[in-house]
Amino acid sequence: MNSSYMEAQITPLGKPRMTQRDRWKKRPVVTRYHEYADRLREEADKQNFLLGEKVEINFFIPVPQSWSKKKKSANLGRPHKQRPDLDNLIKAVQDILMKEDSAIWKITAVKRWGVFGAIRIFNLK
Repeated sequence: MNSSYMEAQITPLGKPRMTQRDRWKKRPVVTRYHEYADRLREEADKQNFLLGEKVEINFFIPVPQSWSKKKKSANLGRPHKQRPDLDNLIKAVQDILMKEDSAIWKITAVKRWGVFGAIRIFNLK
C-alpha cells in the first residue's frame, strides 16, 4: 500500500537551469541539486510514497542563523518571500519523484520559514 503523505527533513532546493556542459563539468549548484534529488528519492522509497495526480506541498525553509532570536521567532511559520522561487521548488519535486510529471493536474503549494528545512507532501483525493 502506498502512503498518501510524506515528510522529509531536507532543506528544499529549486531546480537549477542546466546546460549540456553540466554533463561533463558539474557546477556546484548542479552537484547540490543531484545530492538533494538522491536524498528526496531515498526518503520517498523509505516511506513507500508515490506522488499522485493531485498534491499539496509544504516547503519549509530554515531561518538564517545570522538572524536575531527575536526575528527568528517572529518569522517562524510565516510566508517565505525570497529565493528559491516556489515554481522552481515544485518543478524539482515533480522531476525527482515522477517519471512523467504531466499526470499531475492539480498542485497546491506554499513555502514558509521553519526551524529547519523540510518538505511535506500530501496526495489529495
